[in-house]
Amino acid sequence: MTDLPQEPNPPETAPAAQTQAAEAAAARRRWITLAEVLTVIAVSISGLTLWNSWSERRHTETTRQDEARQASTRAQTLVLTAATTSDDALTLKPSDDDQSVQSQRVAFPSALGIAQAETTGEPRIESGWFDRSLVKAREKAGMPDESRGDERLPVAITTRFLVDGKPHQDVAIYDLGYTIRGRWLSGHSLTLRGISLVSRVREGSSQAALDARWNRLFPRSNK
Repeated sequence: MTDLPQEPNPPETAPAAQTQAAEAAAARRRWITLAEVLTVIAVSISGLTLWNSWSERRHTETTRQDEARQASTRAQTLVLTAATTSDDALTLKPSDDDQSVQSQRVAFPSALGIAQAETTGEPRIESGWFDRSLVKAREKAGMPDESRGDERLPVAITTRFLVDGKPHQDVAIYDLGYTIRGRWLSGHSLTLRGISLVSRVREGSSQAALDARWNRLFPRSNK
């Protein structure tokens, strides 16, 4: 028997080929789109990391600058404390050990009629500077010879001091604490107790502020 020739497979139809090509193109587009999305995500994460790092550095630097400014402000802000060396004298010093007092001027209320006292290198207050005038003012105001607690005398203290070798000046009103006792033959005696800060003032207005403070503490001394 003679074998009949086999017919070749029929060629794919045009629509089928077009469908396969479209599916392949769509797959390639999906892969391209996914790669683009991943690239965008990676870039976003990198940008966010850089921003966070920059933000943290900026916050740290801002905090450091704020702390430095606060430390500088504290260093330039003088608060005096007093230690009793004897009944009639107080030694003054800054509460901050980084401050070094160079000189001081202690002014008294105008009603006492006494000159300012100045110190250099040894900041202090001595009762001998004002005790007689204060006793007279108390007598004029009708105040008792014996203290009923710690009495107060306002003073204006101008202090020149150094911080890291740089000069500064502070002018403030302080209340000077004291007690007074009357003696039959030898008059009165004062014992100095300490000082407390009332307010800071400008140098040009310190005497007016001091006298105003005196008038509040000794209202009857001007009558």
